[in-house]
Amino acid sequence: MEIKYLGWSAFKIFGEQASVIIDPFDPKFVGLSWETQKADIVCVTHQHQDHNFVEGVTGCRKVIDNPGEYEVEGVRVLGFLSYHDEKKGIERGFNTIYRVEIDEFSVVHLGDLGQKLEQGQVEKLGSVDVLIIPVGGKYTIDYEVAAEIVTQIEPPFVIPCHYQVEGVKISGIEPLDKFLEEMGETDVSQETRLKLTSQAQLPEETEVVVLTS
Repeated sequence: MEIKYLGWSAFKIFGEQASVIIDPFDPKFVGLSWETQKADIVCVTHQHQDHNFVEGVTGCRKVIDNPGEYEVEGVRVLGFLSYHDEKKGIERGFNTIYRVEIDEFSVVHLGDLGQKLEQGQVEKLGSVDVLIIPVGGKYTIDYEVAAEIVTQIEPPFVIPCHYQVEGVKISGIEPLDKFLEEMGETDVSQETRLKLTSQAQLPEETEVVVLTS
């Protein structure tokens, strides 16, 4: 199983039988480039332009944009309801958290989560091997809440997303450095992909993985 960062909150997960793209973004809205991707499954956490650019993906057999349980080409996807803000969706609506079970690994993408996770939500997510989490604040949880959620879930790997980088036109988003400092990670190397072939590769303590697009 491999995870590739496509920028902003978009990721492509490669499995032996199928591939999944989560939250493809409209490059005109975000400001970052988007090359047309190919995937069997597309998951959309919510219907905002920086997360629902389904037309930027070809070969898709299934688009998933709501909570529920799905299975496509041996990949199991579980979607859980959450909120895009701290007022139960009044300000920015709902958000779907996805748990993708692929090649015996579990990957959870929190989307544009805007709330602290309740214990019941954490329990529904179950055991998480890789947690993809927004850290930039303003439209999502900030770096401090993100660090709290990492402590709640205790995943072997954490991949941050939805933070300010050069080219992003969406204003008011914090850079990655603040999350890394909050996590006590001051010297994190950047990788192009996270590749896992065995559960033996999973560290006992949480590691932050910074992926480049």
